[in-house]
Amino acid sequence: MLTLNYRYRIYPDTTQQQTLVEWMETCRIAYNYALREIKDWCDSRKCLVDRCSIEREYILAADLKFPTEVNQLNSLPAAKKEFPRLGEVPSQVLQQAIKQLHRGWEYFQERGFGFPRFKKYGQFNSLLFPQFKENPVTGIHVKLPKLGVIPINLHRPMPDGFVVKQVRVIRKADRWYASIYLQLDVNVPSAVPQGHPIGVDIGLEKFLATSEGEIVRPPKFFKQKQSELKLLQRRLSRKQKRSKNYEKARIRVARLHHEIDNTRKDFHFKQAHKLCDAGDMIFMEDLDYRISAKGMLGKHMLDGAFGQFRTIVQYVSWKRGKFFAVVDARGTSQLCPECGAEVRKDLTMRVHSCGNCGYTTDRDVASGQVIRNRGIALISTAGLAGKETAYAADLPGVEVTQSRQVAKSRKGVTRKSSK
Repeated sequence: MLTLNYRYRIYPDTTQQQTLVEWMETCRIAYNYALREIKDWCDSRKCLVDRCSIEREYILAADLKFPTEVNQLNSLPAAKKEFPRLGEVPSQVLQQAIKQLHRGWEYFQERGFGFPRFKKYGQFNSLLFPQFKENPVTGIHVKLPKLGVIPINLHRPMPDGFVVKQVRVIRKADRWYASIYLQLDVNVPSAVPQGHPIGVDIGLEKFLATSEGEIVRPPKFFKQKQSELKLLQRRLSRKQKRSKNYEKARIRVARLHHEIDNTRKDFHFKQAHKLCDAGDMIFMEDLDYRISAKGMLGKHMLDGAFGQFRTIVQYVSWKRGKFFAVVDARGTSQLCPECGAEVRKDLTMRVHSCGNCGYTTDRDVASGQVIRNRGIALISTAGLAGKETAYAADLPGVEVTQSRQVAKSRKGVTRKSSK
């Protein structure tokens, strides 16, 4: 089953925008009420059997069952009679808000941390329409239940044969988008490791450096707009909350954040396509960038959005039929890509110079070459389950390889069994 998500800009009129905002607020209230039921049930089961807290304790019936997803969904029809406001929202859209809460609850149970939080005013910014009898996208409009037709900008045509399964309406600042979930019953084979390999090293001083010697400087989108953002946030802090002037100032701040996000993502997609144009196999480091984002350089790490870039490279590689893999990141900047010798360097040394073989190049380019070598060694083993063994010496497009990269036959030495 092949699934795609296409996001388009939509242009609802004033009445439709007001309706969407009211629906989001109603779904937020339903979400918080359902979460309150879960928290009350959990707090009522915290005390010991033979004693209670001195200050206060939740007292609920002992035979009260946990408010599961099915129970809360079944209670919606009765709640609509008591609160007519709930009936204004399409029933399936309101149900998706409850389902969203329980997806977060299940995720919390799997991890053991990250208890779902209450949504504040303005934090519920999307609505999911999960089912359609017919294709809602007709020409230059998208038709949604209880809203009617909304103009849509189909800046790229939807692929033929795909069926529209879901539509999510998203609000970002003062702009509206429709994320269309497309599905096609077809099996897409995974990309086979073949062709020219490229190792990519990313960092703060150089956004990326490839094993081919290409270097891209970091654009620093947030830093360029930081002074303007600081001014707008200062003006926002002086406004009275919930007033009209406060809302105007808040939209200006949100619009600038949205602009930064769009320019950064556009840059990431362009660089991902350049990497796919340059090679057939792309290897990157297997790093958790969330850890480095908590340090003293956290703002610069978040501005680079390296995790998002790696995800985009993986998606573009899959879409274009290129092979993508991550390799171990330990010691990639401390090894020589030519002879494999260890060359210790601190962060101030930006040039790699090996005293063993005399190879000299840029530090980040050498790291990219080490990543490429590790990627070739990764696919040269029989570790890929269900795939044939591919050796670096036999890969198409790999004409010259180092002696340590070529698969060499060796005599098998078995461990003697202890008697």
